[in-house]
Amino acid sequence: MARRGETARVQRLYDKAAESYDRFIVIPEKMLFGEGRRWVASQADGDTLEIAVGTGRNLPYYPTAVRLTGIDLSPAMLDVARDRARALGREMDLRVGDAQALDFPDARFDTVVSTLALCTIPDARQAVAEARRVLRPGGRLVLLEHVRSPNPVVRAGQRILDPLFVRFQADHLLREPCDDAEAEGFAVDRRERSKWGIVERLVARKPG
Repeated sequence: MARRGETARVQRLYDKAAESYDRFIVIPEKMLFGEGRRWVASQADGDTLEIAVGTGRNLPYYPTAVRLTGIDLSPAMLDVARDRARALGREMDLRVGDAQALDFPDARFDTVVSTLALCTIPDARQAVAEARRVLRPGGRLVLLEHVRSPNPVVRAGQRILDPLFVRFQADHLLREPCDDAEAEGFAVDRRERSKWGIVERLVARKPG
């Protein structure tokens, strides 16, 4: 019940933020994530699922051969993503969905992508478990996330700010997606940290 209530809260927050999200996120992306979205999209191959696709900010960067499906809790965010896809002339199956309970059969996708999403999904490990389920053997999970810094000074600041971010934005500052991926049986192929250890790029493979 607690997870269900928090999931509903996340949906409400992002429905409310949908119209202003692209304007709001520009400066944080430039400061912290740079070309991260381009990098994530370049790792995609074959049938690709993007969880928490949001307003579709990754769409311009996917290779044309990739067959795209995107899910998000927020219908309002998906409306913006559909407008972006039309403007780009990009075909994509966009649908309302919960990353914690994906409405897809086992072994459906070659790649699962998540950018700046596991920080807000209430049960991040369950989302990683679902990603593993819907990946084909040998398929890849590709992540761009903000994470808990290994630097003790930076981490102390994150601990102070975390309750406020969680309360007002459902945004968790102290998560470790790599730990969740390893716990769910993924083999980590690539892991990079930057920006005082706050930003992480991760490629993990489902054993095949």
